Amino acid sequence: MPFGYVSPEQEMRDKADFARKGIARGRSVVVLQYENGILFVAPNASRALHKISEIYDRIGFAAVGKYNEFEALRLGGIRYADINGYTYDRGDVTARGLANLYAQSLGMVFTESRKPYEVELVVAEVGDSSADDQIYRLTFDGSVTDEHGFVVMGGVADTVAGRLKDRYQSEMSLEDALDAALAALTEPGGERPPVSQLEVAVLDRNREHRKFLRLAGPRLERLIGGATSPAGEEEPGAQAENGPATAPPEGEIDTGSGE
Repeated sequence: MPFGYVSPEQEMRDKADFARKGIARGRSVVVLQYENGILFVAPNASRALHKISEIYDRIGFAAVGKYNEFEALRLGGIRYADINGYTYDRGDVTARGLANLYAQSLGMVFTESRKPYEVELVVAEVGDSSADDQIYRLTFDGSVTDEHGFVVMGGVADTVAGRLKDRYQSEMSLEDALDAALAALTEPGGERPPVSQLEVAVLDRNREHRKFLRLAGPRLERLIGGATSPAGEEEPGAQAENGPATAPPEGEIDTGSGE
């Protein structure tokens, strides 16, 4: 046997171990369904480097791992959505199509490159009802899982998922879903991260056209505290933060995050 030979099976195992260790270094991200859509929650002290973003009208994106790697994938997904929505129809852009695109890219990098991507992704699409919601989890090797209810990735994902399982219920209110997510992300006896170190967004099926909405500042504080704004009323500055709740012109993608 030639000196330095590594079997293909061992090479794949080494790549997988390398990717898992890189992903586990970060903080966990939680994505879960609630009564009016899909909630994304991530501890994140940076205001510039987002883990959660909008891809298209009804589609959101969340990631853990190396920022430069998942950011390249996010931008590729936006280009894919932009081209297909403009060439065909906005309704032809789906989370399933994006998940297939990401699976091909991740799988190719994992098998053909010496270094795999150290990322995990969630691509979620809000439907007209909770039964129509779609949540896809993609791992570093291109594997795709169709998730229901909630998904946790990155960090100590199994531990966080265990805590969330004890609290999660279907058709929870946004306040209850956010409380369950934060409780799962917080070590027992520990303090929850301050609002300034949280990245929170929703895909709200009741919004017109663009469903993605970031939650921050006083609005997020009130949600965490259990107080809500009057039904159908948005907080002051919502339009400035998220842009108009209308579809962007054909051929343009507004990420809704100022990125």
